Amino acid sequence: MFRIRRVYDDVTPANKEAITQAQNILRTQFPGLSRQDITKLPKQLRNPLKYRFRSILFVAEDQKEQVKGFALLFHEPVLHLCYLDYISTAERRMGRGIGGALYERVREEAFSLNAGGLFFECLPDTPKLSPDPEARRRNAARLRFYERYGARPIINTAYETPLRPGDTNPPFLVYDDLGKGTTPDRDTARAIVRAILERKYGNVCPRDYVEMVVESFKDDPIQLRKLRYVKEGAPALIRASIPRDKRIALVINDRHLIHHVEERGYVESPVRIDAILSELDTTKYFERVPPRHFSENRIRAVHDDEYIDYFKKVCARLEPGQSIYPYVFPIRNAARPPQDLPIRAGYYCIDTFTPINRNAYLAARRAVDCAVTAAKFILDGGRLAYALVRPPGHHAERRSFGGFCYFNSAAAAAEYLSAYGEVAILDIDYHHGNGQQDIFYERPDVLTISIHGRPSIAYPYFSGFQSEKGSGAGKGYNMNIPLPEKIDVARYQQALSTALKRIERFQPEFLVVALGLDTAREDPTGSWDLLDTDFEVNGRMIGALHLPTLVVQEGGYDTRVLGINARHFFTGLWEGTYAPY
Repeated sequence: MFRIRRVYDDVTPANKEAITQAQNILRTQFPGLSRQDITKLPKQLRNPLKYRFRSILFVAEDQKEQVKGFALLFHEPVLHLCYLDYISTAERRMGRGIGGALYERVREEAFSLNAGGLFFECLPDTPKLSPDPEARRRNAARLRFYERYGARPIINTAYETPLRPGDTNPPFLVYDDLGKGTTPDRDTARAIVRAILERKYGNVCPRDYVEMVVESFKDDPIQLRKLRYVKEGAPALIRASIPRDKRIALVINDRHLIHHVEERGYVESPVRIDAILSELDTTKYFERVPPRHFSENRIRAVHDDEYIDYFKKVCARLEPGQSIYPYVFPIRNAARPPQDLPIRAGYYCIDTFTPINRNAYLAARRAVDCAVTAAKFILDGGRLAYALVRPPGHHAERRSFGGFCYFNSAAAAAEYLSAYGEVAILDIDYHHGNGQQDIFYERPDVLTISIHGRPSIAYPYFSGFQSEKGSGAGKGYNMNIPLPEKIDVARYQQALSTALKRIERFQPEFLVVALGLDTAREDPTGSWDLLDTDFEVNGRMIGALHLPTLVVQEGGYDTRVLGINARHFFTGLWEGTYAPY
């Protein structure tokens, strides 16, 4: 068993190791390659402008994350050109379906990038160009493989002219129409061939050689060699489904139901998850990933030990179905907190409407497990992940709970990711993300941004002011964008654009989105009027950052539209993330 995934960068340990293993395959399978050609692979992924192609790396990994094959695809958006530079399996891995799966994934990617077709080179199978019988046999096997997909050499050109007289095995230029049944016209083909020769071979191909090859493309449109190894048949069509490596990992809190507060008016109810799932299940974007169990240290990394110990203890002592609400709020005295556990709730809470019950600790801890599982998916090379959790978490500060929040799942995930690179947290709940602000206020490696209702009109009232910008080493790394009680969508998206520009300047390796859907029209806890189509635009704007992105569910309480708005947000996020750039 193996999986195919795209490697976008060399930031995470999983990606670094995959690139190293792909380089080892290059050394083994292409011994004529220079050391420079092999070592530049990470730079090709990081800096496409330098190499004048956007490089796209796919690896085939087994369950032990051993790379069994890879493919390197070049993309040039202006010419709508996709050029397959390398595709290879590891030594002694032929005939196990890896090469076919990699090539099919490359075809899917080229199709999604709106390429006219897929170009690549293949060594010749004719005695004149490949006089050695054994080499010719291997070359024929490769061409036979590609013919199964309708790919054939372009004929009537000088592309396979050797650079030096007497050289053998000059490559054919092969074209795969991706099942479209069309071939490029002469001028398009000439521009593409020029780009290939100048950008890939500019250091070895003399200018007069390039001009000679380009001018040899005279057929309009280009002509392909007749099928030689397979029978004429229908072109190999591209599957319409989304490749697995492009799906959004969906991690659901499978224990959220145990936290069911049935008091009248308590809007943070289990039906919220059902409402969202019912809509997400109608889409093609998601793949469920089971939550993993993590050490309580993931929580202690962002919350005070005394608060965690208190919360865990008081929950365990309550009877099933019993809830207590904070009602006494003493001035905090670290040396003399109230002794009675129910009374001490006010010592750690910021409001009177967030209850403690027997299962609150267990449900909140599982929500953190889900968020960290989603973060682990990102570190393992995933691009998009969604922790669909309740209770929410963004109001939980380092040593306090409130706003239905007990542990800050988004902060725990960001802390976990921060060991591997800088992180930006974007909170788009209607209410201020005071938890993330408090936890990371003095840190420069985690940028916290919140777009929310002004503190004068929106919970939690005591934070979220524009003047709160961080302190110490973190000064300048907290950004609040408070907005009026009534705004139109243009004003909201102007604020979102401001936040995204700040993230771009920060240049993080990871993005965590605290997703509140309570910015919707008629949400019982908000006052704004965003519609489903607005959420889709918002998602597309965020996706256009093209960052590895983890979304953690926060607020949103109008269950009539909650799922619809979530579906639209993720549609936009997916489309923005995977749009060519």
